Amino acid sequence: MTGFWVQDVELSPPSLKDNTADADRLVQALKSRLGGDAVAVELEVLRQLPEVLRSADYHVRCVLYDDQGRRGISAVVPADDSRAILGLAVDLGTTRVVIRLLDMTDGKALGETSFDNPQIAIGPDILTRIHYADTPEGFEHLNRVITNELSNHAEALCVSVGRSASDIYMAAVAGNTAMTHLFLKLNPRWIIREPYIPVVNRIGMFQAGTLGIRFHPSARVFVFPNIGSYFGGDLIAGILYAGLHRREETSILVDVGTNAEVVLGNKDWMIACAGAAGPALEGGAARMGMMAGPGVIDRVTIHPETLQWEIHTIENLPPVGICGSGLIDLAAQLFMHGMLDVRGKLAPDRCAERIRTKDGLQHLVVVNCRISGTGEELTISQADIDSLIRSKAAMYTILETLTASVGITLRELTRFYVAGTFGAFINPVSAITIGMIPDLKLECYQTIGNSSLEGAARLIQDSQCIAEIDHIRDSITYMELNVNQEFMNRFSAAKFLPHTEPALFPSVRPYRTS
Repeated sequence: MTGFWVQDVELSPPSLKDNTADADRLVQALKSRLGGDAVAVELEVLRQLPEVLRSADYHVRCVLYDDQGRRGISAVVPADDSRAILGLAVDLGTTRVVIRLLDMTDGKALGETSFDNPQIAIGPDILTRIHYADTPEGFEHLNRVITNELSNHAEALCVSVGRSASDIYMAAVAGNTAMTHLFLKLNPRWIIREPYIPVVNRIGMFQAGTLGIRFHPSARVFVFPNIGSYFGGDLIAGILYAGLHRREETSILVDVGTNAEVVLGNKDWMIACAGAAGPALEGGAARMGMMAGPGVIDRVTIHPETLQWEIHTIENLPPVGICGSGLIDLAAQLFMHGMLDVRGKLAPDRCAERIRTKDGLQHLVVVNCRISGTGEELTISQADIDSLIRSKAAMYTILETLTASVGITLRELTRFYVAGTFGAFINPVSAITIGMIPDLKLECYQTIGNSSLEGAARLIQDSQCIAEIDHIRDSITYMELNVNQEFMNRFSAAKFLPHTEPALFPSVRPYRTS
């Protein structure tokens, strides 16, 4: 199939010498252009085809789909029809949903918006939502709120660019396994129960109407496949966008959200795993932690001589909390200046007047009440730091275990992709300093933004990505970390700053007392 889902076709009109049926004439022309096997024609298309062909003087535009190798025509319009044929890329996140509108005829982006996943009202995490889905009312509710909200925001986005949601003929949806199950109204119960089995992995295309989504009646919705319960379509989309599956050299891709999901490989093979390293690295473990947003601390610097703190917030507003990148910066700065020891424990002598004791726990004042956006001190507790240490140790151990499983070391990597909001804000130097990611040259690290959305958009732009997605899925071996003894052994060693083996982090030279 050629690169676009939309094909212009000009047919020879029928005659007494050529009385080929309308649909057969159209299919033959498409087969000649596209190559390959038969092209199915939807019944609704057949019902309208005679009038469309004749009114268009046999010059038409066909909207195609490919459902697990079965190609078909979902719509036929006159070639000179001024209405746009639109596609929608969807990053179906647990916390946030991002959508991008594209012109399917040339692949150009027309607009983009995002909204909070309405399922957050039921529970911020997947586990809570799946338990809620165990009731018939809960299951129905979880599905309805996401499909309704997606339809509403897609319509608003279309209107904002002078279009209509009825002009959307295709959507590509990338989300984790649980989110896609809830989106498709598939029972997610067994995803979280041993042996952790999803209903389906290779999902395919559906008519939007059957999913309760208000697009064009013939619109198709492609849902990216999973690799099991904990490696979802959002990562498949990320691999598609980053191009790991096309590269000669071995690279690694990390996406941190609810979990840390990692894939290692090249054009010949890929291996993947997921682990619980996400919440603290997103700023969710600390009392003052929050998702990135206005007034949230995203960078911290401590002057090496004066020990004066410089706090940067998003949009330069008074600080109200700290996100994952800010938390990593903070821990790195504290360690480099002797305020945290190698065990991640606060050093009262170096922290001086910033130390507080609350409910028997040590707290460090990050922002005093005079300049905070809440009017109260913003503090981080020793328990918060301990949680961050566990998360960073889990992250590094995931990376180390995955590379060791194929006989290479982290130092051998020349390309390290970091995806998502976490990747957009993280300072690699700080992450290296606390031993969260390997001590590689900085040019090895490449942030790729919302790779889930970008992968979904790539599918709307290029129909040949369907085959690539199948290739990616078939190339991945999934490693289960829950039963990996090597992971547990390495995890203990990684719960120090930066590690029990300082030689693994030669660039990290923290403050030393005389």
